[in-house]
Amino acid sequence: MESFTEFLAAQRLRAGPLAPHLDALAAVLTQRGYAAKTAKEQVRLVAHLGRWLGHRQLRAADLDESGIADFLRCRRRSGRAGRSNRATLRAAVEVLRSAGVVRPAAPAAGVDEICRIERAFDEYLVRERGLAPASRANYLPAVRRLLSRRFGNGSVRLDQLRPEDVRLCVVRAARVVSPGRMKLIVTALRTFLRWLRMRGDTVTDLAGCVPSVPDWRLTTLPKSIAPEQVDRLLRHCDRRTVVGKRDYAILLLLARLGLRAGEVVAMELDDLDWDAGEVVIRGKGGRHARLPLPRDTGAAIASYLRDGRPRCSTRRLFVRARAPLRGFANSIAICTIVERALTRAGLDPPRKGAHLLRHTLACTMLRRGASLAEIGDVLRHRSPDTTAIYAKVDVAALRMLAPVWPRSAGDA
Repeated sequence: MESFTEFLAAQRLRAGPLAPHLDALAAVLTQRGYAAKTAKEQVRLVAHLGRWLGHRQLRAADLDESGIADFLRCRRRSGRAGRSNRATLRAAVEVLRSAGVVRPAAPAAGVDEICRIERAFDEYLVRERGLAPASRANYLPAVRRLLSRRFGNGSVRLDQLRPEDVRLCVVRAARVVSPGRMKLIVTALRTFLRWLRMRGDTVTDLAGCVPSVPDWRLTTLPKSIAPEQVDRLLRHCDRRTVVGKRDYAILLLLARLGLRAGEVVAMELDDLDWDAGEVVIRGKGGRHARLPLPRDTGAAIASYLRDGRPRCSTRRLFVRARAPLRGFANSIAICTIVERALTRAGLDPPRKGAHLLRHTLACTMLRRGASLAEIGDVLRHRSPDTTAIYAKVDVAALRMLAPVWPRSAGDA
């Protein structure tokens, strides 16, 4: 059977101007954890791209987005373009681009201006507001949507923003986003528009034009599941597999410590203090906290590190199962893990995100006699008002506060 080295040598002979770069491409693909079959597919596609460049007497430095599009069209016409060719080539070209072989993509003028505005706003959020990366990740997409819908790929004239533009942006988002998420978007837009007014980019203070979101605090009950359902959820993780070991450890962190999804994403290898039996939690607002690591949770993490976590350069504790091997991009991945675990266990609660297990821990503690102050300490709430929502599920305490229903003489 042909080895990868022999395969690479054969492709190098036919790769035209990209031939000198195939070894570097193969090394990066291997380092990122791609399987040999996938790495061969990407190398073969790049070698074909190199031959295509050579036939047209082009250099590697001449390759740009339009050239890549032309190459894919030629493959489609010859019947050789598979469904995944575009994604495969995009990943390979990004490796070559990071090495300076392929020219950076040239964004449209309007897109470039929007990126510049985003960067300046992001610097303001860090320097003046002290926002954590997770919070800024909620702000910037809202800004991008507003500017992209108003100006498209054309020139960005911030002084031409109108109240109607802001209102339409909020209304469109509200059709597909939950009220809780909309509150984040509204806050982001108001902050951005006040920043524009402060800089003198707009004459009118458009922040007042952002509609409010009708999502009052304490109007809903926290969604949770029963403790026996948590046990059922954990039992349905197949810990014989790498993914099962990882997901089991993640679910235990959510269920036993009540972590937020973003806190699981941010965990690093250095956050585990095995001697003290503690773990450092990178919480909201850049705050760090040390929590005791339960025995079963620590055992699950150790099992994942010993027999499941792939070798890679990232210091993140939990790593993607598929290449490129790196930490999760955001909290959506953790919510997806919870949702899939619920499906495997045959559970169908009204909410299926990672916060379900955080609420479940709080409700279970309350039913077992813990005070709201103790729950707030475990969940690391900054204000007691945040913990107050769990008072609504303390039925025994609420029953004592309820007035006796009046009865008539005939009811006695």
